[in-house]
Amino acid sequence: MLTVLAPAKINLTLEVLAERQDGFHEIRSVMQAVDLCDSLRFQSGQDIEFKPDAPGWVAGESLVSRAVALLKESTGCAEGAVIGLTKRIPLVSGLGGDTSDAVAILRGLNQLWGLGLSPRELAGLASKLGSDGAFFLHGGTALVEGRGEVATPLPPLPRMWTVIMMPPLPRMQKKTGQLYASLRRGHYTDGQITARLVESLKSGREFTSSLLFNTFENVAFNYFPELSVYQEHIIKAGASDVHLAGSGPALFTLMRDRLQAEEIYIRLQQQGLEVYLAGTLDGIGPGDA
Repeated sequence: MLTVLAPAKINLTLEVLAERQDGFHEIRSVMQAVDLCDSLRFQSGQDIEFKPDAPGWVAGESLVSRAVALLKESTGCAEGAVIGLTKRIPLVSGLGGDTSDAVAILRGLNQLWGLGLSPRELAGLASKLGSDGAFFLHGGTALVEGRGEVATPLPPLPRMWTVIMMPPLPRMQKKTGQLYASLRRGHYTDGQITARLVESLKSGREFTSSLLFNTFENVAFNYFPELSVYQEHIIKAGASDVHLAGSGPALFTLMRDRLQAEEIYIRLQQQGLEVYLAGTLDGIGPGDA
């Protein structure tokens, strides 16, 4: 059996530069993979069969089905597979779980079926699955540009710990598109915030939370008024700053001290909140088997 891990991501920065002529938005972001992972298990089969452990997860509503179709269309492969899925990344959270799962499908089936697709060929397919697709082929720390399809690996972030909270809010489909539509011209930036973080990572300067930025925080707290309540919960549990994960509604705090992160995690868990403790990842291997 082949096992492939699909990690979540957080955006250390997320800037929107402009609206593009193709209807997407030009972004500049530093993304960071963390070891909160879904797990996909691959075995040979006659047809494509998914065996998820997550209530509410439907393959036909996920990018994983699109990933299988893309791979078959591009290679002409007619093989089947039985794919088990253990879901840990919360659905519709801003943590990139669905795209990460879809890219894991590409990586896993490329191995299972012996397709021999190159990293460049896989990247071409991954870019069609979602704006984060290229990032999840490499993981670690990366500069993401364009509409998200251009990912450039960066020197890894020093090992840090993140406490991630998923507020008990309704899961909203097409949430990201609605938040993009809520942005106004004054929320657009020129990419210099991300450039400063990139330069800091490349020069080896000490990482500080003052480098973090997410333009969706300008609109998400209006879109989800309850977010500010849960942000305050995390601060009262001991965090110095709290940020939105992607388009949310997941919130996170990032710190160097694992013990401090564990204390915050335990305090929030004792309040009955959905909370996760994860460390940063340096990269994603070709199989993670």
